[in-house]
Amino acid sequence: MSDANARISEVVTGNDVVLFMKGTPLFPQCGFSSRAVSILDHCGVAYESVDVLQDMEIRQGIKAYSDWPTIPQLYVKGEFLGGSDIMMEMFEAGELKQLMEDKNVAKAE
Repeated sequence: MSDANARISEVVTGNDVVLFMKGTPLFPQCGFSSRAVSILDHCGVAYESVDVLQDMEIRQGIKAYSDWPTIPQLYVKGEFLGGSDIMMEMFEAGELKQLMEDKNVAKAE
């Protein structure tokens, strides 16, 4: 396993919710990442974010790790859910908030 893969795996398995994004929750660097942050904030859950712009190995490695070509990417309890479009569909249908409750994800403080 590559170093990037090991670091990604450690973050994904070590946190209930992880968002790999461009930028940070306070300063997203693309519209899709901004939308993903808004959705998670509306769900009221605690989450870890990883700024892929700060590490090119992670930026490329996350695409291989998930077999998903775009960023942002959301993981809940180690499971890859998808990008901002899938997050938006699940959020609008009430499925994302329900999933967070079903998986006992910690609430944001």
